[in-house]
Order: sequence, then structure tokens, then C-alpha cells
Amino acid sequence: MRIGILGGTFNPPHIAHLICAQEAMIELDLGRVMFVPARIPPHKPVEHEPGAHHRLELCRLAVAGDDRFSVSDMELRRDGPSYTVDTLRELRAHAPHDEPVLILGGDIAAGLPDWHEPENVLALSTVAVAQRRGTSRDEVERALDSLPGGERAVFFTMPRIGISSTMLRRRVRCGQSIRYLVSDPVRDYIDAHGLYRESPDHDPPGRA
Repeated sequence: MRIGILGGTFNPPHIAHLICAQEAMIELDLGRVMFVPARIPPHKPVEHEPGAHHRLELCRLAVAGDDRFSVSDMELRRDGPSYTVDTLRELRAHAPHDEPVLILGGDIAAGLPDWHEPENVLALSTVAVAQRRGTSRDEVERALDSLPGGERAVFFTMPRIGISSTMLRRRVRCGQSIRYLVSDPVRDYIDAHGLYRESPDHDPPGRA
């Protein structure tokens, strides 16, 4: 089975993440898509971290009721930086007959040469790049062509959706509604636990 792998901080997960997963399933003939929240992203810290357990639960709530999607805590259970190559190795070890398809945004894919063991990432998975505004396909292809196996990458399209987790955190801090930008269970959980309400100059709730 072809399994889509969609990683990230998901801080919080929103409808653009779900639409990206859906479009990848449709265009790439995936059996399902697995959301994999990172514990410690290698290239940038988790901004205004509410706690990894909160981000995991938000992902579970975001995909609840859709059996095309699942959530894995494998990166949260590992110590140290959440390297994608380690996640792919773990997936291959536990499900050797599945074909991992690593779903990346164009901006992320363009930075693949700077990843930890990028050649092994490409050897262990098929990279699928969501084409969207901001990073040209030529730029992505140049980056991928610099790596062995980069020529096997595939591209898929998704609607332009101007939503980001940064924008959602800002709206929550300002007391603005995030209804329709996230699923109702995600919004209710954020409200119930008071997530993202602190100023960036202060520690968020639950942070040690």
C-alpha cells in the first residue's frame, strides 16, 4: 500500500493540512495519509509550544471521523531531533511492504539538500511535492536534481489556501474567531485548554 506521510509541528493543524492530505490521496492514489507531529523539528523550534501532547491530540481531533487519515506519535516518542530519515526507517521496519510517500510543500522540498541524510530520505520514500504559491517548480526541481534519487519526485496540485498556523495563533491571541479555519473539535480543544492565548513575550500555558 502507498502510505502518505505528512509531517510537521501542526501547531495547530488546520484545514489546509487536511486539504493537502486529501489532494495527495486523490492525485497519488494513496491508501491513507499518516499525520506525524514532530517532537523537536531539526531546522526551527516549535513557536509558542503548547506542549507536544496538546499538538498530538489536536491532530487526532483534526482527522477524527475520516478513516482515510491516521496520526502517529512515533516522533514524539523518540528523543532528540525529529529527523524524517529516522521516521522512514521506522516505518520501513514495521511495514516493509508499504511504500511511504513523503508529502512536502514546495518551500520545504526546496530545502531538502540541507536535511539530515537527504539521499536516504529519497531512497526510503517517494517525495511528493504540493505545488503552491511562493516557491516555483523550477526551484524545487533544481534542489531535487542535486540529490541522487531526486528525479523520482512527483508533484501534485492543491488549492491555494491562505491559512497558516502562525496566523491562527495570532488570531487566538487577539481574541478573533478561528471558526471554519480549523475543524470544530480542534477549535473547541484550543478554547477548552486556553492554548495560544499568551503573548509571544511570555511562556504559553503548560510550558515548563
